Amino acid sequence: TPGSNRQNRKHLHLYSSYKFKSLTKLKRIQRNQSINQPDELLHHTTIYIKMDPFKLIKSVYSVILLIFSIVLISGMIATKQTNLSENAHPAAAYCLLWAAIIWLTMVEGGQASLVGLVPVNAELYANSHPKAYKCTQITNKGDNLDRYLLGRQFMVVLVVFSVNISGGPVGGSDIWGFPGWLKGIFLEAGLAMILLTCNVGQLASQVNASLCMLDYTDNYFALFTLWVAMAIEFSGLLHASYLVQLAVAALAGKKIESNEEPRSVGASIFFFARCLASLAILCFCLAVTFESLFAGKTTMWEGVPPTVAVIVFFILMALVGMLEGMQVAFFAVAKLPKSERGSSPFAIKTCELLFRGEGYNMPAFMVGRQLCVVSCMFFIARVTSLNYPEGETIFNVPEGFQSFLNLGFLGALITTILASISWQLVASAFPLIFLSNPLTYILLRLCLLLEATGLCQAAWVLAAIHKKVAGFQRDEVYIGTAEERADKEMGDQSGHLPIGAGHMVKLPNFADNAPNSLKKLLKKDPTVAQYINDAVENA
Repeated sequence: TPGSNRQNRKHLHLYSSYKFKSLTKLKRIQRNQSINQPDELLHHTTIYIKMDPFKLIKSVYSVILLIFSIVLISGMIATKQTNLSENAHPAAAYCLLWAAIIWLTMVEGGQASLVGLVPVNAELYANSHPKAYKCTQITNKGDNLDRYLLGRQFMVVLVVFSVNISGGPVGGSDIWGFPGWLKGIFLEAGLAMILLTCNVGQLASQVNASLCMLDYTDNYFALFTLWVAMAIEFSGLLHASYLVQLAVAALAGKKIESNEEPRSVGASIFFFARCLASLAILCFCLAVTFESLFAGKTTMWEGVPPTVAVIVFFILMALVGMLEGMQVAFFAVAKLPKSERGSSPFAIKTCELLFRGEGYNMPAFMVGRQLCVVSCMFFIARVTSLNYPEGETIFNVPEGFQSFLNLGFLGALITTILASISWQLVASAFPLIFLSNPLTYILLRLCLLLEATGLCQAAWVLAAIHKKVAGFQRDEVYIGTAEERADKEMGDQSGHLPIGAGHMVKLPNFADNAPNSLKKLLKKDPTVAQYINDAVENA
């Protein structure tokens, strides 16, 4: 199958009995339900949140914390105590903050939808969802899905940095007489912006987009966001990532397979010219950042020595990289038998914890991971944002250019390439190495602990409200289940999804589409699994 290597094809087509369990309880669609009965089908596909007393308490206090965070950030902007409102009108900070958060909902939700729709026959929804159809006609062509994911990754980091610019507090800020410890937690540590970004901008949209992919992307906002991501990739700004991709594939001894014909001489020259330009820009960003860190000209907390600031920068980049690589490694081994998940003690402990019971820890890790990654990105934004006084510049650049550098977007580019994409590519080629790392087990425990606190429980409340207001319906209402599509000879084509060494992560939805009968047969009779393996290997 184009776009995937043989080993990954084996595990993609070998449906196992493992199931991802979402944090919500979903009523199963009756297998004999006809898709010509939309009212009854909608009843069976309604999302129910099992609201036990403990979860209810977490939902209530999470919503309260979120509302408090929004009010606190709004108050800081109104009193001109944030990075942007200090030097501009508060209205500009409000507009940038909410524009960034709203756009982030589509950047995150769009990924969940467009990746999930890759194997689905697009003709099934060409008439009912024309704009979603236009989106998938772009992403399903050639290697455009990888290009979209590359540009989208930069958009996520850029949006987080924009939130920091508009809502990040300046030093010595004070509001409404709150005690120092409260300001330290919500303002200095950034908890208010973290809760706003995770709950409103990311998790709520991912919940709805993973279940209502067609409705979520059937609008021009989704199409515009897709075009922007593709334009970012085409610009060559992130093409240094492709050099990492080539190096990782060479180290793994695997060829990067493509859905497109080999490049012509002219296309190759244009491609590698952008790679070199991107590498030069990345080196300039690193030079500016390190020079500013050693000179103490960043928004790093006062009193932190330059050497410590540089060490903190590397630690944060490594943490983001580990968290990005972990999600790739976990999904890579999710369908492997226990015997193939590595023999390292930490690999065994990590897998036992991750896949314990009915698989609840996998989505729980994803929620906790989101909190960790966003937290680290806000800290990186603070460490790398320049703070040169008026009239002073770095490397004697023009003052106008220095004003642009002070925005902190250089850190966004560094984070995207070196702390996000590169680690994902490495993990896609060497997942077992990540599993064997003791830090992986520690971070997994940390992510599960953060999810257990319920700080992001508000996302499920927001998702339910958004779903009700927008009138989203699950995809089965329009195109049926995977089994029903197969019965109509318009089954899913999972081989179209490029995975493995040299490809960025494509996050699955919270459930496999394999027929239950096949899952049960594979679990009951291992010889069937062996037969499918042999058939795919010899294909």
